[in-house]
Amino acid sequence: MARHHGRTAGRALAALALAGLAGAACGDDTATETTDATEAPEAPVIDPGDGGNYAPNLDPADFVAAVDNPYLPLTPGARWVYEGSSDGEPERIEVVVTDQRRAIMGISAVVVRDTVSVDGEVAEDTYDWFAQDRDGNVWYLGEDSREYEDGQVSSTEGSWEAGVDGALPGIVMPAHPVAGQAYRQEFYPGEAEDLAEVTELGATKAVGPQEYGDVLVIKEWNPLEPEVVEQKYYAPGLGMIAEETVAGGDDRAELIETGAQP
Repeated sequence: MARHHGRTAGRALAALALAGLAGAACGDDTATETTDATEAPEAPVIDPGDGGNYAPNLDPADFVAAVDNPYLPLTPGARWVYEGSSDGEPERIEVVVTDQRRAIMGISAVVVRDTVSVDGEVAEDTYDWFAQDRDGNVWYLGEDSREYEDGQVSSTEGSWEAGVDGALPGIVMPAHPVAGQAYRQEFYPGEAEDLAEVTELGATKAVGPQEYGDVLVIKEWNPLEPEVVEQKYYAPGLGMIAEETVAGGDDRAELIETGAQP
């Protein structure tokens, strides 16, 4: 799932602001260096190989009701709880598969609620929409995201819906992951552009006292925040067991509880 859009965007804007202040302080030399850097941009961390010409053609008839991909099973009532830290603050994430459905582009999507709390206060409350095609690929069709400050909604930035205002769906979990496979998880230019790449299959990952085998490792990157690279770990039959920022930060979260919604 694409998570923390609002805070991610905020960090990116802050980084740009600092870069702008540094440029103003250094004068013309820095401006020249910036121009040179612009002329020779660094290669993308993840390249989906479509040259920017992304146009998935989805037929609602090709989708099934259940989302049972072994690395991302979304059974109504299922629940995962994660704990970790974000921006140096303790964070708790609760993900629940609701019994709701939402029609998007004619496709019946499963509604998943993702609630993020920082120091016991809700910081984000998001409803994500997923659907699985007949081949077993899980598609991400958008999200309704709200950020909170002092108990009040402060932003809905990051919200998007496939088929609305040019936004397009992406694959959040491939049916048959292959190392090196790169793909778009979402595509709403300037707002939601997460990319993913399968980096390892059959890995072993320890999360707390539990050690998981046959783990799938996926790297995620967003060109709107190019300095940040995340890595997520998925166990078969369970879903995501851990995530961490491996470049551009030190955010992390690990699974501490799973089961049916109480």
